[in-house]
Amino acid sequence: MSEILEYLVSQGGIASDFTDAWGKPAQISEQTQKQLLSAMGYDLDDESVLIEQLELEAIEQWQNALNPVYVMTAHKGRLAHLKIIMRCPISEAAASYRFSVITEKGEKHNFKFEAVEHMLLAVQEIDGIEWHQYEIQLPVKLPLGYHQLSLFSGRVKLGQSSLIIAPAQCYIPPSLKTGNKFWGLSVQLYCIKSKGNWGIGDFSDLSYLLDKAADLGADFIGLNPIHALFPANPDACSPYGPNSRQWLNYLYIDVEKVPAYHEAGVQDWLIAQEVESRITALRDTEWVDYTGVSELKLAALQQVFKAFQAKYLIKKSKYKAAFDSFVEQGGESLKSLAVFEALQMQLKLQGKPHWGWKVFPIEYQNARSSKVKAFAKKHADEVAFYTFLQWQAQVQFDAVSQKASRSGMRIGLYRDLAVGVSDGSAETWSNPDLYCSQASIGAPPDVLGPQGQKWGLPPMDPNTLVSQQYQPIIELFRANMKSSGALRIDHVMGLLRLWWVHNESNAKQGGYVYYPIDDLLAILALESHRNKALVIGEDLGTVPDAIREKLQDKGIYSYRVFFFEQSEDGGFFSPSHYPEQSMATLTTHDMPTLSGFWHCDDLVLGKALGLYPDADGLAALYDIRHQNKQSILDSLHGHHIINENISRDVNYVGMGKELNYAMQQHMAAGASALLSLQLEDWLEMDKPVNIPGTFMEYPNWRRKLSHNLEDIFSRSDVKALAVSLTECRRKASKKCQNSVEK
Repeated sequence: MSEILEYLVSQGGIASDFTDAWGKPAQISEQTQKQLLSAMGYDLDDESVLIEQLELEAIEQWQNALNPVYVMTAHKGRLAHLKIIMRCPISEAAASYRFSVITEKGEKHNFKFEAVEHMLLAVQEIDGIEWHQYEIQLPVKLPLGYHQLSLFSGRVKLGQSSLIIAPAQCYIPPSLKTGNKFWGLSVQLYCIKSKGNWGIGDFSDLSYLLDKAADLGADFIGLNPIHALFPANPDACSPYGPNSRQWLNYLYIDVEKVPAYHEAGVQDWLIAQEVESRITALRDTEWVDYTGVSELKLAALQQVFKAFQAKYLIKKSKYKAAFDSFVEQGGESLKSLAVFEALQMQLKLQGKPHWGWKVFPIEYQNARSSKVKAFAKKHADEVAFYTFLQWQAQVQFDAVSQKASRSGMRIGLYRDLAVGVSDGSAETWSNPDLYCSQASIGAPPDVLGPQGQKWGLPPMDPNTLVSQQYQPIIELFRANMKSSGALRIDHVMGLLRLWWVHNESNAKQGGYVYYPIDDLLAILALESHRNKALVIGEDLGTVPDAIREKLQDKGIYSYRVFFFEQSEDGGFFSPSHYPEQSMATLTTHDMPTLSGFWHCDDLVLGKALGLYPDADGLAALYDIRHQNKQSILDSLHGHHIINENISRDVNYVGMGKELNYAMQQHMAAGASALLSLQLEDWLEMDKPVNIPGTFMEYPNWRRKLSHNLEDIFSRSDVKALAVSLTECRRKASKKCQNSVEK
């Protein structure tokens, strides 16, 4: 490998090797590294051009007196010393400089110094001039927060940076610090059936679920990612491939709770369109009909918006003031999303290519172009409509969160943050420099995906993220922690490294690219405290031990899935040995339900879908499943969780209510501070909500619950299970507290 290539690989954070999911060393080929560098924007075909590009980058870096951003961790709430990297020509090293810090509350601090009196870190010659890089240490007590740092020489400003002071750990609710152990339900919101929704779960359903679960002793409700998807393409329904991670999916709005819904004009329209019969048909489907639901909800919400405009927006009103305030706070991010959605819908109505901004007419591919601005002005009402949808979604979600607080839930709602966004999304359209569109995020081969995974989500460029002063990630964490008691970060390893795969390669031919994890964790901790949100990191897959320790030190809760917690001999670890700082669960949205697992429905379905073309490989999976089920029985009997009426021989045991509930109680008696259980397993369902590795082969993200929400909580068996879970958690809490006291 040439010196230039080695330098680029190092600067780009591209790994040369890693330890795979089986604990074996693996190499990342030079060809893969070159592909990833190409995706980052480096021209590797012409060495002279590449050298010129690198020289320009070096000159730009050295001639910038300050870094774009400095992130520091404060202990006990305030920072005692500032450590700032600065650069200057050697001829000016002895000059008098001044740092000016303006805190986010407007407090001002000034510090005079001479660079030459501080530690010299590096020297570089540029065009015959020697430049020095120093570490400037200043005694100053700064509060936590986002501050502005400026460097002056006399009255001349030489540079300005963002200065971020963060706490040492993420926020942990006081009730968890005392050893309490909570349980809650996880739900895919779109899956909920109810007597009142329009064919898809909504925020009113969530409110009802929260009420009932709180009454039964639950302390939280966990949600799938509720990020904004695509109104113009409703069948692109994966919550993990969103349009924007900062904004909400309008399909979760309860139309009947929106102001102006009961206006006469709206009601007349509903009758004329025979909406009630259409709603009934959408409710009765086994799978969510995204196109039908979207068309009906959009049309109805447009009628409501017209009535709302006429009644509230043409004059002063509390609704107008609230709406205007929301728009102002949403800023450029909200405006870009609304313009994107209005533009995409217009292109669809005109029969033009519209799926993803890269197929837009060329004049609309730049979010800041004059043509886009002209479109936004011409279609101001449509842009306002999509802004209105975001406002109402946030209002309804906030109301559910407030109800969680009033109900006594000690965590409340916890949201799920997807690892990326769709390549053609509003988020990449509005900030294309941040995303490397020639690559995709994925995962290297592991037990669940022997071929590796390629998700079609463009990764953020770590160097661009720094140059943008981490603002995109700050806004992302902040938006997803708003009105939430906890945030689950999908694929939390992405804060350390992501598996990048060039668009022209398969998932096996990817490589790890590293991110500034200490800075990202510091920002996560700061936003966690500001929003009083617990952080849960989904740390499954290929995870270095060192990163798990770092996450634990930062107060981030680990994610422990029962079926993955196995010893080398195939036995299952007792949940009593899980780390206390974790959230435990039996299964996830990417796994079969308890019933599906036990009866091998996932293997049967996988064969039918062509996922297991190798008969011998599939037979081996059946053998492993049989062994796993026997190990589970051994463990449950060994812990006296199940009675002797359930055989100790797996050949004679099917998955019934007693075994199902016993497994949940087994988890509830464990050491993890948090236990999340799927509503599907309460209902003994067999069909999965998602099958990884499939696209059109299976209706992912569409399968509804088997029972109406109102009926679930009237069942005596469900109530009895909840009572037993609460009691198991109470005993586990007491055991933990007694252990601490000793």
